[in-house]
Amino acid sequence: MLPRQCDPILAIATAPGRGSVGIVRISGKNLRALVQVIFGRNLQPREATYLPFPDAMGQPIDHGLALFFPGPHSFTGEDVLELQAHGGPVVLQLLMARCLEAAAHVSLTTGAPCLPGLRVAQPGEFTQRAFLNDKIDLAQAEAIADLIDASTEAAARSATQSLAGVFSQKIHRMRDALIHLRMLVEATLDFPEEEIDFLQKSDAQGQLNRLQLALDSILQQASQGALLREGIKVVIAGQPNAGKSSLLNALAGAELAIVTPIAGTTRDKVQETIQIEGVPIHIVDTAGLRPSDDVVEKIGIARAWEAIAGADVVLFLHDLTRAFATDYIAADADIAVLLAQTLGKNVPVIEVWNKTDALTPQTLPPGLLLSTKTGAGLDTLRRALLDTAGWHAPEGGVFIARERHVQALRRVGAHLEQAAAHLSAQAQSLDLVAEELRLGQNALGEITGEFTSDDLLGVIFSKFCIGK
Repeated sequence: MLPRQCDPILAIATAPGRGSVGIVRISGKNLRALVQVIFGRNLQPREATYLPFPDAMGQPIDHGLALFFPGPHSFTGEDVLELQAHGGPVVLQLLMARCLEAAAHVSLTTGAPCLPGLRVAQPGEFTQRAFLNDKIDLAQAEAIADLIDASTEAAARSATQSLAGVFSQKIHRMRDALIHLRMLVEATLDFPEEEIDFLQKSDAQGQLNRLQLALDSILQQASQGALLREGIKVVIAGQPNAGKSSLLNALAGAELAIVTPIAGTTRDKVQETIQIEGVPIHIVDTAGLRPSDDVVEKIGIARAWEAIAGADVVLFLHDLTRAFATDYIAADADIAVLLAQTLGKNVPVIEVWNKTDALTPQTLPPGLLLSTKTGAGLDTLRRALLDTAGWHAPEGGVFIARERHVQALRRVGAHLEQAAAHLSAQAQSLDLVAEELRLGQNALGEITGEFTSDDLLGVIFSKFCIGK
């Protein structure tokens, strides 16, 4: 471990502000000495003890619960001390100051290269200690942050699945199968003089096929988990008075945007996150797209195009009452050209026609029909959004995942595909098969942290809150 990773650390583990309970958490080696200095007594492991929290003069700062978890049987794998007091900011700061003061009188660490002295923890450092001490793997560590940040019930339940190790177990099983196949290939390379064909007798091709099938299943679940975590950004675009703000309000079930018959009412982006079957949908209402000399409206239109450029899905909203007006059709055609130029081929555009309550012509234009006034067609639109995003809950349930997990799994798939090609070639290139399997194993290891750069760890844990 690096010296800073050996320092005992402390932080307020509860959210900033006032509350009924606040927690000060400390993790490090040999914390019994600190407990003795603060309380003048020992604490029974894993038992909540109600007692005063004294200052240096012995006067109580507060009364509360103290819990001591000796390592390695703790969250971080080190000794952990938690002080549960009343949740006032001043009280918690006084407790932190007392702990830092008490630590100056004891040696909390032993042996080089560890540095003595208690310090305030960095964001995510308690969870990082748990990872470094093999209490959790990297996927589980990320699941802790995802559970805290979950914006829907489905995302929270999926994060709990990952925290419990469901995702990691699937990765470990696949890694073990891949290692076994590597062993067979490398044994054949090491003992070419043997008459026994290791690969044929062990059905290496069948094992590789099964690995690819297992990967497809995991990748499907991980993609769904990433969708639950990230959600999709949906931008509503179209001409003025098509009903964009009304559609936002209808989907959100609240009057978020101002709606008037006056064209150009919306001058800036209005955003709201809703959930459909547990999937977060980040909906953005934008200014009506049209030529304008109004300075403020032009700024709003520019921001609309910025939002469109960052969209995962665009709802191109049309006014059914003007569906066959020549000037309206021409303006929509111009917007369609600009959308194609802005989005490229990878961002889907859903054509939506609003105001079926006002007019249902005999000749219907292509697209999805709805009425923001009556709600007709909204369920169909919700289903279309999920289908466009690729959402379908797998039968085996969903574990939370991140885009980096999905990308790593895709790299594994590419390496397995190359290994299969080399294995089935007429002149088998077993050294290339072995190398592709090794690279696939490393890509799997990136998910759980077996093969992960320090830079990536820094990025991941820096996004945690302090005290976690």
